[in-house]
Amino acid sequence: MMLSIEKYQDQFISYLQDYLVIKEPKNLYEPIDYILGLGGKRLRPVLTLMTADIFNGNYKKALNAALSIEVFHNFSLVHDDIMDDAPLRRGKATVHEKWDINTGILSGDAMLIMAYQLFENYEADIFQSLAKLFSKTALEVCEGQQYDVDFETRNDVTILEYLKMIEYKTAVLVAAAMKMGAIVAGASKEDQNNIYEFGKNLGIAFQLQDDYLDAFGDPKTFGKQVGGDIIENKKTYLYLKALEFSNETDKVEISQLFASDPEDVATKVELAKQFFMSSGSAEATKQAIEYYTNKAYTVLKSLNISEDKKELLKAFGNSLMNRTV
Repeated sequence: MMLSIEKYQDQFISYLQDYLVIKEPKNLYEPIDYILGLGGKRLRPVLTLMTADIFNGNYKKALNAALSIEVFHNFSLVHDDIMDDAPLRRGKATVHEKWDINTGILSGDAMLIMAYQLFENYEADIFQSLAKLFSKTALEVCEGQQYDVDFETRNDVTILEYLKMIEYKTAVLVAAAMKMGAIVAGASKEDQNNIYEFGKNLGIAFQLQDDYLDAFGDPKTFGKQVGGDIIENKKTYLYLKALEFSNETDKVEISQLFASDPEDVATKVELAKQFFMSSGSAEATKQAIEYYTNKAYTVLKSLNISEDKKELLKAFGNSLMNRTV
């Protein structure tokens, strides 16, 4: 019997709460408790539990793997926020703002170790499969983050490079979350790899949608500052496509806009959005989101699971793609 997304969330959150014990030294564990308690959609751990169920495993066996993914994801956020000098995460002060940078570094380090430690709850062969996948994924996430940093100072980033960056920085973790559920459930290697591909394509679509919502989302429901990417001169898919579609004059203007740091950020955001709309970049981004979503759905055909389970995964994908946050 499959559960609803909300039920998986509830099960995961109560497991997370039992796991979070503030030990000494408090200044190491309180920030960990804080960031893990900030909420968020718990998207990745829910995927781990759901995938275990889809392959007829007991989702409760997947709780430690799900927790590992969530702890790792939040570790990467703590360090990303330091690198980005971000004041807010999910509408609340970031760890390094609430405490200080050193605390953010050290508590993040501890979280990375804790994420690994959770695999110790599995028997040897599953432990090995999970740890191998985790190491590969964690390194890719670091590579993706480095590409992201490199792109800030480069003016020749291609669409292909950008897609590789978001695949590594975001999509592989979604993919790994699903594959871990399949590993714990004892699914075949083929099914493990296919569900990984499903998650990866959905993850790329998810990140492109994030790019899109950053510019065109509703400030009331979008958890981050709308136009944040524009203010920070981030060369997102929207930006790269706008350049690709523009004539020389507009290209120069867009490039200058994304090299500027004006007092009046609202005008800058508005201008950028107009370029995204008029160049056709906003539309192209929507099409790319659809392309990767459909690519994910195509993979479902080859999974050895019942049709209603395929429908369930599809419904999950649709709910992700119709979000406003």
